[in-house]
Amino acid sequence: MADWDWSTISALATAAGTLVLAGASFASIRSADRAALSAERSVLASLRPLLIGSRLEAPAQKLIWQDGHWTHLPGSAGYLRLAEENLYLAASIRNVGPGLGVIHGWRIAAEDTYLMTGRPDPAEFRRQSRDLYVAPGDTSFWHAAIRDPEDPDYAQLLDPVKNRRRVNIDLLYGDSEGGQRTISRFSLIPVQRDEESWVCQVVRHWNVDRPDPR
Repeated sequence: MADWDWSTISALATAAGTLVLAGASFASIRSADRAALSAERSVLASLRPLLIGSRLEAPAQKLIWQDGHWTHLPGSAGYLRLAEENLYLAASIRNVGPGLGVIHGWRIAAEDTYLMTGRPDPAEFRRQSRDLYVAPGDTSFWHAAIRDPEDPDYAQLLDPVKNRRRVNIDLLYGDSEGGQRTISRFSLIPVQRDEESWVCQVVRHWNVDRPDPR
């Protein structure tokens, strides 16, 4: 009986030791997972861009469209112009995030969606005809054009451009790795004292690949 008791006690002690080791291993793995997740978040944060309107004192930029149309775009400015039946759009923007920004596409947001909180569908965006990159901490630009009068967006833009009303543009962009997509809504607002000038300001941001902060 005593031998059996000591064997049982020994087995129980071994089992307890194994359980303790398993618990320690589990805790170590969880700690390693947390450290890896924290490191991954730090790397992603270092790659993340965030686009806003550029400062008023930002240098003017010369923009040239593929058909030869061009303009000088001052800091904090937007650009909407009807020329030879073509509609040209542009905005002076700045990347306040730490990562390189890559603009994927754009869409027109209706004038009455200025305060809309629902995130636009990325599938609704028009693709850029050329790659547009915005370096971290630097000023750059977005530009596009609509040359087909039959394009639905042409009719939507024509009246506010002619009558100088606010135009809302959503930009879809991400980091240099193709992830962390973000949608930022920019408003191009006519300057009352100048019949050709527009000012650009950002009014809202949405995260596509991660939860929104709000």
